[in-house]
Amino acid sequence: MKQLNFSPFPTLTTERLILRQLKNSDDAAIFLLRSDNSVNKYIDRPKQININEANEFIKMINDGINNNKWTYWAICLKNIPELIGTICLWNFSDDKTTAEIGYELKPSFQGKGLMNEALRCIINYGFQTIRLKKIDAYTHKENIGSLKLLEKNNFKLEPNRIDQENANNIIYTLTN
Repeated sequence: MKQLNFSPFPTLTTERLILRQLKNSDDAAIFLLRSDNSVNKYIDRPKQININEANEFIKMINDGINNNKWTYWAICLKNIPELIGTICLWNFSDDKTTAEIGYELKPSFQGKGLMNEALRCIINYGFQTIRLKKIDAYTHKENIGSLKLLEKNNFKLEPNRIDQENANNIIYTLTN
């Protein structure tokens, strides 16, 4: 069976972005993302209520990376190192050929093509470096921005698949 190895952490760059590992100093930005009503409108998770939860989240994410369970990037503009969003590959299949992609972006940076740029980079990393055969995306059926992003990047709706954990989600798939 194929093994994953995210050490050293794969820092990636695009035309405008740096995708890097979360740092403890990202706690305020993570807290803002995970407590923002508009970011969390379509995500079924408890809203963070204090900075300690952000610190615990960063530790959990980095522990998972160190144990090769998932990979999770902070999205930053090249000229400003502050975290503006996140993107991840996680929920790998047992044979490590399928993963789920997840992403979020601060509202003030939405609508500028930044998530599209990050998504294309991670798709390429998933297919070329990890050698995935399929990437799944679970998104809320009313999250028009996410639906358009996935369709723009050739993800196809899987109408017969159901998210057992969230009836409001629909599932898109991209195959290599």
